[in-house]
Amino acid sequence: MRLEDDKDFLVCDYCGNIHAGETSEEGVRVLGETAPSHCPVCAIPMVHAAVDAQRILYCKRCRGMLVRMDIFLSLVEDLRSKRDMAAQIVFPVNAKDLGRSIPCPRCGQDMDSHVYGGGGNAVIGSCERCEVNWLDHGALDRIVRAPDRMYGTGD
Repeated sequence: MRLEDDKDFLVCDYCGNIHAGETSEEGVRVLGETAPSHCPVCAIPMVHAAVDAQRILYCKRCRGMLVRMDIFLSLVEDLRSKRDMAAQIVFPVNAKDLGRSIPCPRCGQDMDSHVYGGGGNAVIGSCERCEVNWLDHGALDRIVRAPDRMYGTGD
């Protein structure tokens, strides 16, 4: 089985069959192929995976996700458009998460820990150099299930 860079499934070189993998309750489809990057929390090799047909890197131990910045916003928007559950209650940010220092899985430099500005009070890690975001387990779900922002009409 072979994983192509732009695909969210494996292809058998012998027979051409496609294997997409099982989707977890979190919406993550682990593709099984080990990635060259290590989890910044667990320090184990991450695996290639997909969420909503978008490729990510995933840690099977802590269930954290490394998502490229160029797909992050469209991934959140797509998942929000498909949500079939009510918006969840948003809890305050845990201040200790903001002070956490985790290394970027790509370059090893410390990632910037900050509250994601699009709702959900989720703390994410960002590496501008490598253009990736790190999301701990549950952060993507909190972001997707955050109440929609209602902007004033100027009245």
